[in-house]
Amino acid sequence: MQLSIRHETLYHYTASQAYTIQQLHLTPRAEPQQHVLQWQLDAPGSLHAHTDAYGNLTHMLTLDKPHDALAIVAEGVVETTTPPQGRVSGNDTLSPLVYTVATRLTAPDDGIRAVAAAFLPRPRAGTRELMALAAHLHGAVAYRRGATEVSTPAAAALAQGAGVCQDHAHIFLACCHAAGIPARYVSGYIDPGNSDHAASHAWVDAWAHDDDYTGWVSIDVTHAGLMTDRYCRIAIGRDYDAAAPVRGMRAGGGDESLKVEVQIVPQ
Repeated sequence: MQLSIRHETLYHYTASQAYTIQQLHLTPRAEPQQHVLQWQLDAPGSLHAHTDAYGNLTHMLTLDKPHDALAIVAEGVVETTTPPQGRVSGNDTLSPLVYTVATRLTAPDDGIRAVAAAFLPRPRAGTRELMALAAHLHGAVAYRRGATEVSTPAAAALAQGAGVCQDHAHIFLACCHAAGIPARYVSGYIDPGNSDHAASHAWVDAWAHDDDYTGWVSIDVTHAGLMTDRYCRIAIGRDYDAAAPVRGMRAGGGDESLKVEVQIVPQ
């Protein structure tokens, strides 16, 4: 499948800003199941490209002229294929054990540990057990916009029983970490079809031990399914903070408003 993607991030400020620095994960990863046919990233100021520790193509945006707005546009066409049984491979340079370390957003509590103990054998799990956990979380944590913020930890989202795709991913990661199973956060895009879920999306890769396979399996907890050719992978990391599309800071007063528009058109 070919996915035509356009992602616009627009900031408005009530006072002029002297300086902005943003870390951008807005370029698709080079992986066997996806190929970038064309892609461009447009933003004012200076863009410096580098590859981060997780193998993500990252841009550092700096704008040091007075500004009261900032527009960042990423767009292009990506050709995708469905990985068999959700099994994904890439040019990983890090040990899977890197992804067993809990973060502020994925630290387990007693509630997380109880769910992990009910669904995940220690310290290995097959795709069947991982999908059973995803199905449980899909039912236990309702998809509700505005129920959480990007800073909400997994334990809090599970306790209140509502959240969005980032929360589903963080709770799944926290359960895996509680069982000693490597799992990592994935940010990217999904062709939403008839769903009302946002086209900008988050899901997980979990380290599966099956009879015929040991490696990463990519799971969308929000939809309780495996990754298909409807998905485009942008960045991986330990949590949202490591793989966020746009993250940074500014120097200047006033208030900030943010508008994000993502369009996905399958071709």
